[in-house]
Amino acid sequence: MYEFFEGQIIDITPASIVLLVNGVGYLIYTADPYRFKVDTKKTVRVYVYQAVSDSAILLYGFYDADDKKIFQKLLAVSGIGPKSALAILAGNDRSGLINAINNRDVKFLTKFPGVGKKTAQQIILDLQGKVGDFTTDPSKKAPDVAVGTTSNELADAMSALEALGYSTKQITSIQADLEAKTGLTTDEYLSLGLKLLMH
Repeated sequence: MYEFFEGQIIDITPASIVLLVNGVGYLIYTADPYRFKVDTKKTVRVYVYQAVSDSAILLYGFYDADDKKIFQKLLAVSGIGPKSALAILAGNDRSGLINAINNRDVKFLTKFPGVGKKTAQQIILDLQGKVGDFTTDPSKKAPDVAVGTTSNELADAMSALEALGYSTKQITSIQADLEAKTGLTTDEYLSLGLKLLMH
């Protein structure tokens, strides 16, 4: 089992990154690809989880080790697959997630795509009291709003929300709010979109 890879990020899509490691390009699915930057000169560390199924061997990547640990804990819950676990992590709100689990907040958890009431209750049952050792990363807070940009960043962010499993109806419902903000990067649009979808 791999713990992490170190290499250069050479491509980013709404659902994944490509990490070049010693001449091999690894396709790695991640909750928020736009937290990473394409840079062929900078070496970055990406924590990875390898998922093996009958039909595929896939890599899932994380910005830090704590995200990987939470992902693995979520995967241990019946009804949670890698895609749902990534969508839960994409909110970049560890304290909100931990509080929801420890306070039995089913409503909060059912706002994530692929998580119904039964699955939310199972998350609480399995993880209550077991995720309190993770702290919130202050660098993951919602961005400040700047001014003046093109819509390419917004379009990429909306594609990323779709890749995470949010429905067209859900994404359309927040589109106007996102369009009202200008000057954001794709990562900032995505963070804001996730924040809006959780309220």
